[in-house]
Amino acid sequence: MRALYDTLGYAAGLSICALFLALLHHLYFYHVQRTGMKIRVAMCHMIYSKALRLSSSAMGKTTTGQIVNLLSNDVNKFDDVTIFLHFLWVGPLQAATVVGLLWLEIGPSCLAGMVVLMILMPMQTMFGRLFSKFRSKTAVLTDDRIRTMNEVVSGMRIIKMYAWEKPFAALVSEVRRKEISKIMKSSYLRGLNMASFFCASKIILFITFTLYVLLGNTISASRVFVTVALYTAVRLTVTLFFPNAIEKLFETRVSIRRIQEFLMLDEITKNPIALPQDERKEASVEIQDLVCYWDKSLDAPSLQNLSFTLNSNQLLAVIGPVGAGKSSLLSTILGELPYEKGVLKVKGQLTYAAQQPWVFPGTIRSNILFGKELNSQKYERVLRACALKRDLELLPDGDLTPIGDRGATLSGGQKARVNLARAVYQDADIYLLDDPLSAVDAEVGRHLFEQCICGLLKNKPRILVTHQLQYLQATDQIIVLKEGHMVGKGTYAELQRSGVDFTSLLKEEEEQQPSQDVHVRSRTLSENSQASSVYSVKDGEQLPAETVQTVVEESRAEGNIGVSLYVKYLKAGASVTVLLLVILINILAQVAYIMQDWWLAHWADEQGKLNDVVQNVTAEQNGQNVTAEQNGRNVTAELDTTFYLGIYGGLTAATVIFGFIRNMALFNVLVKSAQSLHNRMFNAILGTPVRFFDVNPIGRVLNRFSKDIGQLDSNMPWTFVDFIQVFLQILGVIAVAVSVIPWILIPVVPLLLFFLYLRRYFLRTSRNIKRLESTTRSPVFSHLSSSLQGLWTIRAFGAEERFRKIFDAHQDLHSEAWFLFLTTSRWFAVRLDGICAIFVTITTFGCLLLRNQLDAGSVGLALTYSVTLMGMFQWGVRQSAEVENMMTSVERVVEYTELESEAPWETEKRPPPDWPSKGLVTFDRVNFSYGPKGPPVLRNVTATFRPKEKVGIVGRTGAGKSSLVSALFRLAEPQGKIYIDGILSSEIGLHDLRQKMSIIPQDPVLFTGSMRKNLDPFSQHSDEELWNALEEVQLKSAVEELPGKLETVLAESGSNFSVGQRQLVCLARAVLRKNRILVIDEATANVDPRTDELIQKTIRDKFRECTVFTIAHRLNTIVDSDRILVLDAGKIHAYDTPYALLQDPEGIFYKMVLQTGKQEAAALLEAAKRAYDSRSHPDVSNGHAETADGNMVIFETAL
Repeated sequence: MRALYDTLGYAAGLSICALFLALLHHLYFYHVQRTGMKIRVAMCHMIYSKALRLSSSAMGKTTTGQIVNLLSNDVNKFDDVTIFLHFLWVGPLQAATVVGLLWLEIGPSCLAGMVVLMILMPMQTMFGRLFSKFRSKTAVLTDDRIRTMNEVVSGMRIIKMYAWEKPFAALVSEVRRKEISKIMKSSYLRGLNMASFFCASKIILFITFTLYVLLGNTISASRVFVTVALYTAVRLTVTLFFPNAIEKLFETRVSIRRIQEFLMLDEITKNPIALPQDERKEASVEIQDLVCYWDKSLDAPSLQNLSFTLNSNQLLAVIGPVGAGKSSLLSTILGELPYEKGVLKVKGQLTYAAQQPWVFPGTIRSNILFGKELNSQKYERVLRACALKRDLELLPDGDLTPIGDRGATLSGGQKARVNLARAVYQDADIYLLDDPLSAVDAEVGRHLFEQCICGLLKNKPRILVTHQLQYLQATDQIIVLKEGHMVGKGTYAELQRSGVDFTSLLKEEEEQQPSQDVHVRSRTLSENSQASSVYSVKDGEQLPAETVQTVVEESRAEGNIGVSLYVKYLKAGASVTVLLLVILINILAQVAYIMQDWWLAHWADEQGKLNDVVQNVTAEQNGQNVTAEQNGRNVTAELDTTFYLGIYGGLTAATVIFGFIRNMALFNVLVKSAQSLHNRMFNAILGTPVRFFDVNPIGRVLNRFSKDIGQLDSNMPWTFVDFIQVFLQILGVIAVAVSVIPWILIPVVPLLLFFLYLRRYFLRTSRNIKRLESTTRSPVFSHLSSSLQGLWTIRAFGAEERFRKIFDAHQDLHSEAWFLFLTTSRWFAVRLDGICAIFVTITTFGCLLLRNQLDAGSVGLALTYSVTLMGMFQWGVRQSAEVENMMTSVERVVEYTELESEAPWETEKRPPPDWPSKGLVTFDRVNFSYGPKGPPVLRNVTATFRPKEKVGIVGRTGAGKSSLVSALFRLAEPQGKIYIDGILSSEIGLHDLRQKMSIIPQDPVLFTGSMRKNLDPFSQHSDEELWNALEEVQLKSAVEELPGKLETVLAESGSNFSVGQRQLVCLARAVLRKNRILVIDEATANVDPRTDELIQKTIRDKFRECTVFTIAHRLNTIVDSDRILVLDAGKIHAYDTPYALLQDPEGIFYKMVLQTGKQEAAALLEAAKRAYDSRSHPDVSNGHAETADGNMVIFETAL
């Protein structure tokens, strides 16, 4: 009876321990994961803060892609490492304790098993080191891929118009191929590690018991299962958590090193200070003998021997050709470009309007106020001075209209004026304005200069970089720069007398400059006069809000992850046959695993029966020792050690072999799935219409390519394989328990039902929390991307702290979702382990009740297995939930693989190789809108553009000028017919169409890569042709000065070139392509008049034989066109020669010319008349459809 009470005590003790383990285990995990989250959040804050302080030279050493990767992948290692870190000391401690207990049980044989453990641990450490090596190589390649993706998404409109999708697809797939090869190697290492965990306990037991038997001991059920239980206790810690801790530690070291390298980059040093209110009138800038370098490896300094003083109330103009150092001068004053020699004294608070307007996601009002309080009167004054009043009336929500990522909802001119308004609204002491007038039309340019620069700001010191020479007479001081040197300084009159290069610039102004600043930029709601509204909105029609596209909310899937998604995921990596083979190998591995334990139990039982028989025989033949010995020997001989050991060894070998093969096969399939889905997503992104990028922020698209693909590459395969392994083991445990005690099924069924209810309840919540966590992550990346684009502006305004707070708010929102996920996971895990504790209790007491009917070996097997179920069941279900949660990443990737696709790139109908040979373009009843539900932006346009004809296209805001080009390029599918040389454009492939056209975009786009790749991504041209093209666009000398010439790798987005130079590179591309259609969208907006004249000359010479469409930026560039197309509200208002149009005082074109001022209007009329007269001569052949070899060019110098 005493023995029974003892046994009941042990059973109760086992049950209570199981319950306590469930509680303490998850309390520990909750606290360490919370610590990991805190470290990660702190790291993200440090990385973002550092990004805001990076110097310009440091910005050249890093990329947006790298910083996104630090924030999306590297910091997550802190979440992982904290979970496992403590096992570095718990593992050895537990191993030592178990060795002590095993010694008491089986003596020195236990050392054999421990030797295997000791061999496994350094082996897994070596795997950890190798893994870390592959991880650091992978991280560099991932940075590279994300950086390329960032550029591709940012420049997608250009890539489509150039038909450059294929070289970019090749570039990304090459980087991805290298990345995947490293990921595959590290996955195989992970597979080996996991297989060694799966097989370790079996190998240890096999070696321990082989040695135990060979030393002459007989095995018994009690010995076997105490040993198995002790080894099982240490197995999880020593063979899984300990090596995981090492792996995560090495991974985290790599991440810490990468973060450290980033944090050690040079920072900017700021010196300008705000003046007290009473000293505000004394603000000044003083520069003496200044020498600056952007890149010291180049011999020539960016600026040298520069000296001037700017006092309060003065307006200083800085002029000079492209690449002269005008923007560099402003960046030096801002403190962005450090100076080597000389004196720079800035007295007062600076503010800055960048040459490339920067707006951040938010409303127009938040972009202008930029953190300042709203002062209604001041705000109204600024809106009027910056000519924004009329625009805001036309926008759907006025100044509360949301601006998309990169200002997708605003036109270029609106962005420029919002950019200027932001600078003006700040109550600063000194204003630095980098070419704010180049993006607006003549009337608005004059308004900005008179009302804003010389009006609202008249009492402040101002430095204005400009190419608009007609305003120079109103300035107090002018500096002329050339190649970083100051070649002239003084007032307008002084410089005119001095005869420096400035006078040749002025000469061009007299000849060509009457309408120098007629920048009628496309889709710019710029008109502010009362008269303009009459022409913009006729018959009560509203202007089509052509570019005001609201950014769509990121979609978030609802409900269960369907089986179809798992099928799509797995079939992406392997065929059905391969998948069936992998399933078979998994089943065989698990059967071998269970059979090995069952055979050991069977062996112990047989030995026990044998011992009983021997004892019985001995009792019966009392005193007949010889016979007893003989019989004993005979009976023992029947139990053949070699036979039992041989089978046991065979099953162990099968477990090991199948275990390794299974893991390698699974990892291979899952990594291939990641590669396949990435490629399909990237191809879908390349093939989707351009509108997708207008309504989806960069951060959202990058989130799928960084975080979601990161999950598919590393976390998903590991979790999936682990889940499969554990799930099969759980099935095995239940099968063994049921085979021993069949009636255990009675309590197991309700427990199983309760578990399924719990799992469903948990998954419904956790899946949506996980989706929420993914969606709250996108704004973090969008904000980072936006901040890096506007870094100089943010620093000039001293807004770093505010942007840091916005970043922290995005980060906090993401942390809330993440923390919610952590707590729900722990809530679920505690309940699961509670169910397991009940299962252990039922099995234990069930074995006690049936003690007379059961073999000791079967009881041992059932109990040992049910105890291992404790951690394993909770872990398995957690991994199944984790797999399902990670499937949301698969779901998000699959969603992007199924994006709407534009028309095919190539079709069966191919145009002739020399098409178009004439350049005859016909629009036949064309209607056009940017989306299926979008408002029409072109209505019933019917026009014929004759070969060799030079056509100017003008019109007011929202008139549809850029839409005409979009329709021609089929950026969205137009309704109606567009014929080019008699071929219907909608019947041929997009590449066949777009490759015959070139565009020089409004925002010039260069890509990271060599200058050669930027000019000629298909490698179709010789070096000589490339140099000739650069020479024709006045860039040859600039490229020759680069260290690697054509092979020089450009910085991200070509930022080591000025904006004007980038536009010249785009012109060089057009010259090289020798295309029949060229679109120049505001190509000369950021270049000086002299370079502009050279460009115009290149265009006239190179494209003489072409049909030219010019979407006018400066009216003087189109006033000598053959004909001018005037658009209004998407319809053709007039189409005739410029001279004829100027005879109609009621016409829109006549009014536009009048707005330029009397002197300029007269000069434009004279130019139009000269052109008209010259065309009246018979030697000028123009306008005939049959003209030979006419090419076609379109100039979109945006309105």
